[in-house]
Amino acid sequence: MEHIVTVQDAVTAFADFMEPTNAELDAIEREMPVVLADVDLLDAHIVTLDRVPSELDARRIRRARRRALAARVALLNRATSVSLPGGAA
Repeated sequence: MEHIVTVQDAVTAFADFMEPTNAELDAIEREMPVVLADVDLLDAHIVTLDRVPSELDARRIRRARRRALAARVALLNRATSVSLPGGAA
């Protein structure tokens, strides 16, 4: 007869001390514009999965791609400006 044992990580995976820290929540908040822009881009692509993209669809995809890239650039610029002490470039 074999004994069934639980894995400790699986049992404590949702314990209170496993909550995200304030720093992790702040990082999520900073990255949220990028996540939302990527969702918009995916939505634009999903609309065209079952048909040939029209000119309007192509414009929507281009706009969504530009917004996603702009959000990523803005996130990188904020991260760079925060990491450089004294405003050095």
